[in-house]
Amino acid sequence: VLIRPNSKVIIKFLQVMQKHGYIGDLEIIDDHRAGKVVVDLIGRINKCGVISPRFDVALDGIVQIASDLLPSRQFGHLVLTTPYGIMDHEEARRKHTGGKIVGFFF
Repeated sequence: VLIRPNSKVIIKFLQVMQKHGYIGDLEIIDDHRAGKVVVDLIGRINKCGVISPRFDVALDGIVQIASDLLPSRQFGHLVLTTPYGIMDHEEARRKHTGGKIVGFFF
């Protein structure tokens, strides 16, 4: 699947999805413009969405937002942008940090 235009946030979001095994290989095409990304889908994504505007999420509010957006506690991931970079909600809780919510996938 071809995704364009490209941005740092999109790349990091896709890398989080790749880390959890929801998508296959990423190929970043630099055309000296906005750029493109080619993603290999492996058929694990049920839904992927973005939250706009990027609401602030405190550390104790991560569980509540996750229960509102995700279908179950067992699977699905929220993607947050934190002072330590873009990561999923479980890693943000391990690093004991909040941030702004970017999107979700399951």
